[in-house]
Amino acid sequence: MSSLAVVYSRGRSGIEAPLVTVEVHISNGLPALNIVGLPETAVKESKDRVRGAILNSKFEFPMQRITINLAQADLPKEGGRFDLAIALGILAASGQIPLAHLHHYECVGELSLGGELRAINGVLPIAIQARNNHRKLILPKENTAEAALVKDIEIIPAMHLLEVCAHLTGQHLIQIEFQQEEQVVPATDVDFADVHGQYHVKRAFEIAAAGAHNLIMLGPPGTGKSMIASRLPTILPQLTEQQAQETAAIASISDQGLDVANWLKPPYRAPHHTASAAALVGGGCDFF
Repeated sequence: MSSLAVVYSRGRSGIEAPLVTVEVHISNGLPALNIVGLPETAVKESKDRVRGAILNSKFEFPMQRITINLAQADLPKEGGRFDLAIALGILAASGQIPLAHLHHYECVGELSLGGELRAINGVLPIAIQARNNHRKLILPKENTAEAALVKDIEIIPAMHLLEVCAHLTGQHLIQIEFQQEEQVVPATDVDFADVHGQYHVKRAFEIAAAGAHNLIMLGPPGTGKSMIASRLPTILPQLTEQQAQETAAIASISDQGLDVANWLKPPYRAPHHTASAAALVGGGCDFF
């Protein structure tokens, strides 16, 4: 029985998803579980979630010394996204699931004490990197729609730790999800054609939209600046896949999450005129 297992996962650094290698080593000694590799509080607390998930999934939790290294050691690790990878590493290192094919997968997802997989933020950048590295992505089923926005990636959605283990052992394979073939941008409630009059302003907007120019509007409140600006995206072309992924990645890691149905639309933000600089960067705005 091997006492060392390696599972691939992804961290978060802005809109990037750097690779995190979860190394699990089981050795003789007093029962203990230590996590190293610059983990923050939520990651340190994963030891209790993972232990409960493993036991409640009817697996055996090793009563030995368990060391978990999250490499790269200098990259801060945050959130519960590493729970699934840690659990699979413990099960693989203890010989309860095979090690053979783990290097073909990347795993993300938070575990409940009962073993259920919970959704996480920032799945889109993870899916892009998994695709670029030619690995399959195991993730919570709730995140499937967002990950499926990326072309040429094999997604394995699961609702429970038992489903993932059954897939890895070959007992019950999970159906692989792919990108939807047709992505239709739904109609919006506003349209540039709604604007009557304002011919010079509309002409300026049309020129700016056609040439991808910047545009600044000055005027007192109530003259229609925000009303026209909110309709500008309706005369802009759809984003390319690369452009959409770059803008969607920002929404994906935010607390508001990504609107999958409208991800190909050019984004529109409407901050209040009293919004502070911190609010502009960290939130306080509406997304359309």
